[in-house]
Amino acid sequence: MGSKVIEIYKKLLSSLGSQGWWPADLEYHRRNNSDYRFEIIVGAILTQNTAWNNVIPAIENLKRENLLTVQGIRDVNLEYLEELIRSTGYYHQKALRLKTFVSYLLDKYNGSLDELFSRDLYELREELLEVKGVGPETADSVLLYAGDKPVFVVDTYTKRLCQRFPLPVEKLVYDEIQCFFQNNLECFFRGEELIEVYKEYHALIVYLGKTWCKRKPLCSSCPIREDCSYSKPVS
Repeated sequence: MGSKVIEIYKKLLSSLGSQGWWPADLEYHRRNNSDYRFEIIVGAILTQNTAWNNVIPAIENLKRENLLTVQGIRDVNLEYLEELIRSTGYYHQKALRLKTFVSYLLDKYNGSLDELFSRDLYELREELLEVKGVGPETADSVLLYAGDKPVFVVDTYTKRLCQRFPLPVEKLVYDEIQCFFQNNLECFFRGEELIEVYKEYHALIVYLGKTWCKRKPLCSSCPIREDCSYSKPVS
């Protein structure tokens, strides 16, 4: 089955191209001497329960106000922060979550992302999951995209792919799906290449889910329809 996981990846990559995910404005951070990894962390929190297009205006607002730093989020008035990120929905909750994460980072690591990401992957993952408002998908997005840690991110689209294709995941729960993909991909890739594959694969699955494998799927034009059992008519 590992070969099937690789086959899906290669077909999606060939059809859709490299996604270059997670997006961050490197030029902005160069000009402002700030850390692009913090933008990724902020984005991972803001994209909870919303589409990325709703996050983009919030990120732009934070950049405009020079608040896309640990100190900026720490010092900004909570009500003003809520207004800046209103487009993401649940903005009261998300503003608190940003403040909480920054407090955690400052209290435990003096605000240093280098110190944060120097930790062992699995120890750090358990620690992140203890931060209020950080669930498995957010924690793994932070670890993979900001920390360059080898961990596969699972979301609703990944679960849908496993169910519809189908892929032999015993239970459609986060940890089971994550282990399935990691165990298969680790047989083919190592080191930095594995990390890049994790990033690309997750982004490609998101593209697939948003474009074709929706709640009401558009199977006729899906790039992996020939291999997917869900798209085949029942005889």
